[in-house]
Amino acid sequence: MKKYGFIGAGNMGYPLLMGAAKLVGKENVTFSTPFAEENEKVKARSGITPSANTVELANTSEIIVICVKPQMIDMVFSDLKQADIFGKTIISIAAGVSSDRLREGLGERVRIARIMPNTPAMVGEGMSCICFADCGGGFDDEQKKTVTSLFEAVGKYEIVPERLMNAAICANGSSPAYVYMFIEALADSVVKYGIPRNVAYRLAAQTVLGSAKMVLESGEHPGRLKDNVCSPGGTTIAAVEALEEAGFRNAVMKATDACYKRSEELGSTK
Repeated sequence: MKKYGFIGAGNMGYPLLMGAAKLVGKENVTFSTPFAEENEKVKARSGITPSANTVELANTSEIIVICVKPQMIDMVFSDLKQADIFGKTIISIAAGVSSDRLREGLGERVRIARIMPNTPAMVGEGMSCICFADCGGGFDDEQKKTVTSLFEAVGKYEIVPERLMNAAICANGSSPAYVYMFIEALADSVVKYGIPRNVAYRLAAQTVLGSAKMVLESGEHPGRLKDNVCSPGGTTIAAVEALEEAGFRNAVMKATDACYKRSEELGSTK
C-alpha cells in the first residue's frame, strides 16, 4: 500500500488528506505543517498522525502532496532538497506554480502532477483539474490512476494540458467564492421582502445545487435551460433583463480576467 504525505493541511489540504485516508487507510497517510499546535489540531480532528517535519514526511512517503500557498513553495523546495525523493510522485496544488518551476525546484528525478482542486472537495463534490508533467520518466497508467484516484475520492476531475491550468484556476479553483457571493446576494435580496435568513440561504443554496445538477445530468446547454425558465412576459425574463442591464455576465468575465492575471503573476514570482 502506497503511503501519502501531505505538506500542509489547510482548507484545501485537509479534505485531500481525508480523501487519501478513505483510499488507503489512516495508517498510510501522514501530514506536516510548520506549527506544532496546528499539527495537534489536525491530528485531533482527523485521527491521522503527523510527521515530525517535511523531511521525515518526504523520506517515508511514496506520494508527496504539496498543499501550500504559492508564496511558500520555495520553503518547500528547500526542505525537499534535504530528503530522498528519487523516483517519487509529487502532486502540487500550489496555484499558479508551473510544472517547469516545480521541476526546477524539485529536480528531474521525480514525477510531477500539477492539480487545481477546489474547496467543495470537503463535502465530496470537488472539481479538480489535473496536469501530468512529462518529467522524471513520466507517468504510466498505474501511476496516473494513483493520482486520479485521490481526486475521485473527493469529487470529479478533468485532465487538462499545462497551458490551460491558469484558466482552470478561474473555472474551478477560485470560482466557488463567486458562487457563495451569489448565494449570499440572492438570500439578502429575499430577506428584504420578509423571508427568514436561514430559509433564504436554504432556498438559494439548494437552487444553485439543483441547477448545477441539471446542467451536468441533462446534457442541455445552460442557455437552453435558462430559456426553459423564462416564460414570455413572465417574472424570470424581467429578472434576466435586469441582470443583463447590471452587467452580470461582464462582471463574471472581468472576475475571470483578474483571476487569470493574478495566477500568471504568482507563477512568475520567485
